[in-house]
Amino acid sequence: MSGNIIDIDKCQCLLNAIIFEVSKLGISYSKYALFMKALSDETRIKIFDMLSQGELCACRILEEFDITQPTLSYHMKILTESGLVDSRRDGVWMKYSINKDGLKSMKGLFDGIGAKVEG
Repeated sequence: MSGNIIDIDKCQCLLNAIIFEVSKLGISYSKYALFMKALSDETRIKIFDMLSQGELCACRILEEFDITQPTLSYHMKILTESGLVDSRRDGVWMKYSINKDGLKSMKGLFDGIGAKVEG
């Protein structure tokens, strides 16, 4: 061994900062604002968390809330239009899942900010 010591935490912070800077090239702050707006409601945050377990049918999501189907549709429209959630029709039902690219972009924002604050 040459005696060189690599500080893994500093490498991770630098990598996060680089990822954040690169991610800014493909996404604008207005897109981040859409993400934040989509998650600015506790019902939508819970739905987003539920979707972290995998794709769910609207009927399954509706079971967890004391809301009407039109209200759920409103929340899902905001989540899908933000780019955080994908939707697909399966017969008469809609199925929803997390959009991995949207999640990656949002995570990159926070990782980059965290790297700057910690670094």
